[in-house]
Amino acid sequence: MKTYQTDKIRNIALIGNAGSGKTTLAEAMLFEGGVIDRKGSIDGQNTASDYNEIEHENLNSVFSTVLYTEFNDHKINIIDTPGADDFIGGVISSFYAADQAVMLVNAQHGVEVGTEILSRHCEKYNKPLIFVLNKLDHEGANHEKAIESLKTAFGNKMVVVQYPVATGPDFNAIIDVLTMKMYKFNDKGDREILDIPADQKDTAEELHNTLVESAAENDEQLMELFFEKESLDENEMRKGILAGLINRGMFPLFCASAEKNYGIKRILEFITNVVPAPNMMPAPETTDGEKIECKEDGPTSLFVFKTANESHIGEINYFKVLSGSVAEGMDLTNNNTSTKERFSQLYAVAGKNRTKVSKIVAGDIGAAVKLKNTKTNHTLSDPKKSFKFPEISFPEAKHRTAIKAVNESDDEKLGEALTRIHEIDPTVKVEYSKELKQIILYGQGEYHLNNMVKWHLDNIYKIDTEFYPTKIPYRETITKVAESSYRHKKQSGGSGQFGEVHMVIEPYKEGMPDPTVYKVNGKEIKVSVRNKEEHDLPWGGKLVYYNCIVGGAIDARFLPAILKGIMEKMEEGPLTGSYARDIRVAVYDGKMHPVDSNEISFKLAGRNAFKAAFKNAGPKIMEPIYDVEVLVPSDRMGDVMSDLQGRRAIIEGMNSDKGFEKINAKVPLAELNKYSTSLSSLTGGRATYTMKFAKYEQVPMDIQEKLMKAFEEQEEEE
Repeated sequence: MKTYQTDKIRNIALIGNAGSGKTTLAEAMLFEGGVIDRKGSIDGQNTASDYNEIEHENLNSVFSTVLYTEFNDHKINIIDTPGADDFIGGVISSFYAADQAVMLVNAQHGVEVGTEILSRHCEKYNKPLIFVLNKLDHEGANHEKAIESLKTAFGNKMVVVQYPVATGPDFNAIIDVLTMKMYKFNDKGDREILDIPADQKDTAEELHNTLVESAAENDEQLMELFFEKESLDENEMRKGILAGLINRGMFPLFCASAEKNYGIKRILEFITNVVPAPNMMPAPETTDGEKIECKEDGPTSLFVFKTANESHIGEINYFKVLSGSVAEGMDLTNNNTSTKERFSQLYAVAGKNRTKVSKIVAGDIGAAVKLKNTKTNHTLSDPKKSFKFPEISFPEAKHRTAIKAVNESDDEKLGEALTRIHEIDPTVKVEYSKELKQIILYGQGEYHLNNMVKWHLDNIYKIDTEFYPTKIPYRETITKVAESSYRHKKQSGGSGQFGEVHMVIEPYKEGMPDPTVYKVNGKEIKVSVRNKEEHDLPWGGKLVYYNCIVGGAIDARFLPAILKGIMEKMEEGPLTGSYARDIRVAVYDGKMHPVDSNEISFKLAGRNAFKAAFKNAGPKIMEPIYDVEVLVPSDRMGDVMSDLQGRRAIIEGMNSDKGFEKINAKVPLAELNKYSTSLSSLTGGRATYTMKFAKYEQVPMDIQEKLMKAFEEQEEEE
């Protein structure tokens, strides 16, 4: 395979709602470019893109797949991305390599929730956007309704370049208002280029004029030329469309049946003729703000946007060369690990098919194997350069579950397997929660963890595992002042143990003055602050500890031990064993013994005095509350609202957004278990949501009583 220069390279990401036909379009593009000699199909489990066993079983894309085709003396790198929201990580990482997004829209449904969500990501990452209205040959295709939904969602930025003469089983011709020609297709997908029929002339002229105006609006010189000539020729229009793509001022719309190979060649022509090359796009910036120009004669730098692991090959790193070039046998420095990596073999990739190449230049995408210390998000460069590119920012997790190996002997293997799974899908995150005493697995949905993580553990790593509900990270605090004392006394021959502690505890609030007097149960306790310690707790909130001892009732050397005892109980609160927070403690009196007092005695006295005071201080359990945003079709709004209210949600706002309803609510984490599955069931998979931690709030009293009772029963069992 020849080495393509930067201006002959195009990088596109195929995105779209599940079922819009991305993998089929990718297959057609590879076939049209001669990279494959026979088109595969999803049902036949033989596409170049979905080649993993898990994808064959699920009959949909689980991972993003790097592909390429060759057309018009150009190399077009294609990243076929998953459509299911649970696998959004593959879409996000593709945006770090692709310069152009091609959004497929199913002509049966028009704009779907996934279309809207993905368009938001395009906007966030400033990616040019092309629409392809696919499946126009389906009997349920509705061109007019689909166009209407696109106009509602994207306004005048969506500009028609093509429209079908007919839809459904009669779909076999497209009018192109850029070239002002009709493309007619036979059963083999071959096209005939014809003049536009007389009965389509008026419609084509009207859409052509709209396209001309839109192209002119994106370039000042073209605008002046347009006013002068009242028209633009095809090359001038291409220049305007190019500018419109780069600044996201216009989103051209094409028509296709990827399955029948209708319209594919014309899309490829547009990509090679109009879509920006990598060096036309804004230069990426390093973490230090330095812009790196996409030039072949610049210093070599590349960014790894994807890592895969295949049984017969091992680890494969997919990268984009951002400047300079990388050649076979070259040594580069990994600036994340400060290690040297040798690129002994380089590949151009078309799914599972890899073609060896000797060199890859700026703007191109390639793959390497047998790199020792390189993972996703790593920057490699010429040894004389030490900059790094910003890491991929993946979405917050939406679902979590606890996981354990059925056989304890597999615990170490499980840890290693989960690390490897995270490397191939960074949206899967794992942590051991000391607080909850569980291994917590985070993902984008229940389907994500069950159908990707569990599948790999069962089939690749052969580890028998169990998913089970996660505990909720409650917090405990107090609402009023309480006083207590505790004497620890133990005598068993020889030196004994003795320590007595008197303390007052109260709720902590930012900015409150130091105490001078407490009134507890009709008793007045005056205190004189000798020393104050403020401790920011790792789990949030504060503990403020006052030494108010006078007259040497407790020696100063025992005060840290009292604090240690208090902190132990803060780490395992008296109500549910959860972390406690936002409490002030004043130790104001006590007793000690000249022989038997020691640190352990005062630690136990402090711990037990704190526990007793806590239970008398109006204790409250606090629960984590999350901000939840749900995007849902209007016809399912009522069902989703009712479900949220049943989850103790507080609805904070509702508004329409590009044809969908957006609900903003605050929802307790305890009520969000399996929400992704419930929402999908309620809406037929047409809704999506995001969630982000907001704050802690007190739980209702009836729930607090249930939680305390359950904890007491658990302690009795233990």
